Amino acid sequence: MKLDRLLGILTTLLQTERVTAPQLAEKFEVNRRTIGRDIDALCQAGIPVVTHPGAGGGISIAEGFKLDKSVLTTDELSGIIAALKGIGSVSEPSQIERTLDKFHSGETGVVSLAEPIIIDLASHYKGQLTGKIELIKRAILERQLIQFDYFYEKGESHRHIEPYHIIFQWGAWYVFGFCLERQDFRMFKLTRLWNIELGDDRYTPRETPPEKRDFNSHFTDDIKLVALFDPSEKYQLIDAYGPGCFRETEDGLLTEIGFTNIGYAVHWILGFGGRVRVIEPLEVAEAVQAAAQDILGRYRQQN
Repeated sequence: MKLDRLLGILTTLLQTERVTAPQLAEKFEVNRRTIGRDIDALCQAGIPVVTHPGAGGGISIAEGFKLDKSVLTTDELSGIIAALKGIGSVSEPSQIERTLDKFHSGETGVVSLAEPIIIDLASHYKGQLTGKIELIKRAILERQLIQFDYFYEKGESHRHIEPYHIIFQWGAWYVFGFCLERQDFRMFKLTRLWNIELGDDRYTPRETPPEKRDFNSHFTDDIKLVALFDPSEKYQLIDAYGPGCFRETEDGLLTEIGFTNIGYAVHWILGFGGRVRVIEPLEVAEAVQAAAQDILGRYRQQN
């Protein structure tokens, strides 16, 4: 990508006193004309790049140029590297390794790669996840339709979409795009998406309405659950929603939490067994009671 290459060229120039265009072209696997355009782009961005013609010439940063004042501080570079490593946990290793190498060349690197922050965005299904992300990324860049089988609360379906974004949000990966079956913008969770393939057709990007670009709007908390938890479950509540989600009372931990749908709320509550009692809404309390009776009936049949 051009941004990666520009950052890499800038880092190289900051690391070395002078470098030639052929050396940059070889390092970044492009031709000299592309390097020339990149140097022009850096100059237009306000980076004082100087070219020296003739024997012993080359390209350098103007004397006195300070990285920490004019471009990126060491902390900012460290943040970029930490983010790159996080992306590396779900990307093809060679791609990220090449980018990281542009920031660091032995002992003279601009910043150490031994970052104190470790970000791992992968899941238990890392192998399949990496393949999905790479295929969707390719489809987005080439404006190509994708199709896949999708499993959700109401069953399963086969979808064709125009992919626009890959999103990591609320601890999971999603693809956002225009669904041809629903004729609307949708988000699909990658762990529920299987048998993904590139379609034969290409698409012209649609204008995404502002309300659809607010990805948080796809995760609404329309159901307000009020429940009383046993004090022994305090750590579980803090782990999931933080210490502000409950109030300690004589009867237990009075909690109010928002949920997207009743099914998920019921499944979550059942995980606590008898250590929670739903106060409201009534429909959730009744759904939990019905599920508990169904579980009891199954075990009675077994015995």
